[in-house]
Amino acid sequence: MTTYGCHNWGMSKQAEAAEHQEMIARLKEVRAAAIEAARRTAELARERRQIMEALLADGFSQADLARELGVTRQAIQKMIAAGAERRGK
Repeated sequence: MTTYGCHNWGMSKQAEAAEHQEMIARLKEVRAAAIEAARRTAELARERRQIMEALLADGFSQADLARELGVTRQAIQKMIAAGAERRGK
C-alpha cells in the first residue's frame, strides 16, 4: 500500500514538478513586475519633487501646493525633504 504525504495528495511527481515550474515562472514574472513598479514609482516621485520645487521657486507656497494636491503642508515638506536627502543637501 502506498501512502502519500500531505503535500502531493496522489499527484504524480511529474505533474507536481510541472506545477511547481509554472508557479516558479509566475513568481519570476510577478517579481519582475514589482521591480519595474518600484522603479517607476521612484521615477514619478522624482518628477513630482522637481515640479513642486519649480512651483515653489515661482512663488507658490507649500500651503498652496498642499491645497492643490489635497494633502497637508507637512506632507509637502516631507516630499521635498525626501528629494533633498537623496541629493545630499
